[in-house]
Amino acid sequence: MKILITGATGLVGTDLVKKLRERNHDVNILVRRKTGAQNEFIWNQKKGEIDESAFDGIESIIHLAGASVGKKWTENYKKELYSSRIDTAHLLFKTCKKLNLKLKSFIIASGVNYYGTYTSDEILTETDSVQHQDFLSQLSVAWENSADEFQSVAERIVWLRTAVVLSNKGGSFPLLKKLTDFNFGSAIGSGKQWMNWIHLEDLVNMYILSVENTAISGKYNAVADEIPTNKEFMQKLAKSSNKFFLPINAPAFAVKLVMGEMSEIILEGTRASNLKIKNAGFEFKYKTLNQAFEDLV
Repeated sequence: MKILITGATGLVGTDLVKKLRERNHDVNILVRRKTGAQNEFIWNQKKGEIDESAFDGIESIIHLAGASVGKKWTENYKKELYSSRIDTAHLLFKTCKKLNLKLKSFIIASGVNYYGTYTSDEILTETDSVQHQDFLSQLSVAWENSADEFQSVAERIVWLRTAVVLSNKGGSFPLLKKLTDFNFGSAIGSGKQWMNWIHLEDLVNMYILSVENTAISGKYNAVADEIPTNKEFMQKLAKSSNKFFLPINAPAFAVKLVMGEMSEIILEGTRASNLKIKNAGFEFKYKTLNQAFEDLV
């Protein structure tokens, strides 16, 4: 299959492109600047510019582009978070319409924060609506809605609501590991907030399943089986690293002081079910934290 990928140089995209090519898929990638990578094409969503030759023969689009939520949320950066996700999706759609392209699938990243960033013992499924209005839920709703217009050009649309991605190659895990290695590992805030997570390899395989299996359609939570509290997560990470776990929690006010509004990602968290994607035939390699830490640590 010939596939076009945005965000192909990011944490998920890099591994996804490699694995798709290993499976004999023909992959084009959209980049903001030339890197010398294979089959790369330039686009600039701010200027509405895109190399239309990137779409030649394309059967599926995987839209991973989006500025990192791991930077401080100034008002200008909030606009960048929206633009890098929603404006890019609109540009892709306009180009598909202009070229009269008919896709087999359009697959888009989303966030498990769609439901709202708050702490609750409730286990949320894909049929649940937004439970708590906040910036990340509003961003995720707009992100997901940007894919709706592709129904006129794609046979099916897939949304993957992604949890924290565990990888040594980037994201939040290397920082947490470094803190633990210096024996600074501890619970954050109350420590009772739930931490949805997924191993990078499982997430990449989930995207591959979404491309190759025509029965996959709709919205899916991309989270592992075991959902620990923040305290449990940090305790297991410390134990797997043979390091101390500090019994004193990092105070919430200090985290808020340093991180601002973005601190809610760390200080709050509920649970999301992965039953739907498993019922669709997906098998997780890393179901538990111990399995993930055995690989990463």
